[in-house]
Amino acid sequence: MPFSLVFSAEAVIPSEVLVPTHRYGCLTAERNQIEMTRSLDTVGELRESAYIRMASYKQSVARTYNKNVNIRTLAVGDLVLRRVFENTKNQKAGKFVYKWEGLYQVESIVGNGAYKLMTMQGQILHKPWNIRLLRQYFV
Repeated sequence: MPFSLVFSAEAVIPSEVLVPTHRYGCLTAERNQIEMTRSLDTVGELRESAYIRMASYKQSVARTYNKNVNIRTLAVGDLVLRRVFENTKNQKAGKFVYKWEGLYQVESIVGNGAYKLMTMQGQILHKPWNIRLLRQYFV
């Protein structure tokens, strides 16, 4: 329980104090001291097992999340299209406006999933683009 991991003792609810239960009624001061020292000895093991359960849960969540991920990479020289943003698209075109623009070539790989682009005329764009904003163009 989270309470026992933090405070190294089990929680006792007020109704157990007023109406004695078997767990609370059979407890004497000496037995309580023995149980407290025993729980202090095992608190490290309890925390370690909780940490192991938490790590396995995180791994299973990550495995489930990453199950359907498609890793896309581009090489230098690949032809790509760039996504059109709201501020650069023609507002008068309506719903038939293009979602992808230009024909660009990958000039260099900047980082993990970031690419520097170059127009077909040889002009290098001033900022790198993330792969989620690019679509590979096949000739």
